[in-house]
Amino acid sequence: MKSKIRDEKLDFLFRAILTLETLEDCYNFFEDLCTVSELQEMSRRMQAAKMLSENYIYSEIAQQTGLSTATISRVNRCLKYGNDGYINVLSKLEKRR
Repeated sequence: MKSKIRDEKLDFLFRAILTLETLEDCYNFFEDLCTVSELQEMSRRMQAAKMLSENYIYSEIAQQTGLSTATISRVNRCLKYGNDGYINVLSKLEKRR
């Protein structure tokens, strides 16, 4: 299925991200690209996705991540009905452990 947001500018960004090879590369690039609060929000959403996949309840996730239950619900909806982005990444992370 073709993404509704796909365009040349996003393709360029994602190709740039795919060139990153180390954790240090990621820190350097993303600290230049994003604000601290944007990075923290993305990391909280990833943590929520991980916790949802491990069957944590919303109140535990909210307490540990600081996310609203509305945001947790959105992450959960993506896990269940989205493009499998979270699932794909979580699966790859698990395999690397």
